Amino acid sequence: MKKTLLFFAILISSISFSSFHFLDEGGDRLLGVWEPSNGRARVKIEKIGTKYYGKIVWLKEPNDPKTNLPKTDKNNPDPTLQNAPLKGYRMLKDFVYSGSDEWAEGSIYDPLNGSTYSCTIKMEDPNTLNIRGYIGVSALGRTDVWKRLAVKK
Repeated sequence: MKKTLLFFAILISSISFSSFHFLDEGGDRLLGVWEPSNGRARVKIEKIGTKYYGKIVWLKEPNDPKTNLPKTDKNNPDPTLQNAPLKGYRMLKDFVYSGSDEWAEGSIYDPLNGSTYSCTIKMEDPNTLNIRGYIGVSALGRTDVWKRLAVKK
């Protein structure tokens, strides 16, 4: 009887552990370098702790044409951040893998207008993301399609 109970305890704990590991691996498929549909930037999505973040790692036009200096976040509503370089700027924040190829509870910052939106990410296929930014209700948002450029290492 004790051997049977021990066997079932080990079986249940191994199933629980492998299920948790599977969910984590599913979420990590988001890692890599992605290009928004406008082609103006590339964003590297990384995992920090249990959440996912994305920072700008490449800009089509890295320098301001007026000053020839690196582009800064000039549209940021916080004046103290308006001189922060766009390259390296963390524009995706706090995403949590919710299963079924979706990440939620995050936000996306749009440096073109200085606005931050609630956001969800849906992986359409291994190389395509639907990034949906919205205020309030997701149904009233806008979706952009991002393509993978590099796979995580």
